[in-house]
Amino acid sequence: MTDVSALYFGEVLHQRLKPRRHRLHYRVFSMLLDLDEIDGLARRCRLLSRNRFNLFSFFDRDHGPGDGTPLRTWVEGNLADAGIELGGGPIRLLCFPRMLGYVFNPLSVYFCHAPEGALRAVIYEVRNTFGQRHSYLIPIGAGTGGAVHQSCAKAFYVSPFNSVEGGYRFSVTPPDASLAIVINQFDDEGPLLNAWLRGHREMLGDRMLFTAFLRYPLMTVKVIVGIHWEALKLWRKGLRIIRRPAPPAHAVTIVGSSAG
Repeated sequence: MTDVSALYFGEVLHQRLKPRRHRLHYRVFSMLLDLDEIDGLARRCRLLSRNRFNLFSFFDRDHGPGDGTPLRTWVEGNLADAGIELGGGPIRLLCFPRMLGYVFNPLSVYFCHAPEGALRAVIYEVRNTFGQRHSYLIPIGAGTGGAVHQSCAKAFYVSPFNSVEGGYRFSVTPPDASLAIVINQFDDEGPLLNAWLRGHREMLGDRMLFTAFLRYPLMTVKVIVGIHWEALKLWRKGLRIIRRPAPPAHAVTIVGSSAG
C-alpha cells in the first residue's frame, strides 16, 4: 500500500494591503502526514522520528492541545462536538516538521475525511509568537468536491499589528499532485492582507528528506526569524502595535458549514 503522506515543496507569499503595503516571499517545504501512517514512516525513514530528536521529527505536543494527547483522539473529539463522525476515516495534517529539534508552525491544516475519501471538515490551527494557539474547525457540505471555499470570523490575536476584529476567507485546493491554500484576511473596512501557500508533491522518504535539508537548511529557524524581521520592518513603516487581548475561552472555534 502506498503512503498518502508526502512532502510538498513550494513557497509562501504574504501581501499586506493597509495601512502600509508590504510583501514577503520565501521558499518552504511542508509535510502532509496521515496520522495513522506516522509511526510506520518513522520506522522506515532513518531521518524522521516521532516524539524524539532527529534531523526531522514530528512531536504530537507541537499540535492540538499541546500536551502530547494522540492527535486523532483530539481531532475526533472536536469533530464530535461539531456533530461530525468520520467513522475511522483518514485525518491528514499539513505542517512544518521539526528540523534539528526546532519548529514554529504559523498555520497547520488538518484535512478530515470520511472512510470513502470525502472531505468532511478542515481544521486551521493557528499559532502566534507568544506561545498561544487556536483552531478553527469548519465543516464541509455534502457533495462538495474540488477546491474548498470557507470563511469565519477571526477570534485569535496573531500579529501585533492586527486587531482581533474581522475575519478570514479560505480557498483550499486539497493536497494531491499539488496543493494551494489562499487566506484573505479582512476587517470592517475591507481587505487587509492576503497569504498564499503553494507546493508540489514529492515522495516522503530519506532521499527527499535529505534533499529538503539541503534545499532549505534551518528552514524552521528562518521562519521565526523572518516573522520578527518583517515585524521590525512594519514597525519602521509606522504601524502601531495593538495590545494583545486574552485568548479565546475555548481552544477550538467550531464554525457553521460554509463550504462551496
